[in-house]
Amino acid sequence: MATYVNDKPVLLIKKLSSVVMLVLGILFTATGMVGGYHGLTAIGVLLLVAGAVLLVLKIIRRNPL
Repeated sequence: MATYVNDKPVLLIKKLSSVVMLVLGILFTATGMVGGYHGLTAIGVLLLVAGAVLLVLKIIRRNPL
């Protein structure tokens, strides 16, 4: 499932992994907040930030200014 741009394969792994990280981050953060688990909340926030950064980098790379 590769798309070719400038003779280089561009896989959707980065986009899919960022969406999965966002979903897991939301779930872990919500579970940690409700249950009072600070470690789980921290992991969830880290996953949210990492997923958002990967998604933003993917968008910036695709749409240059």
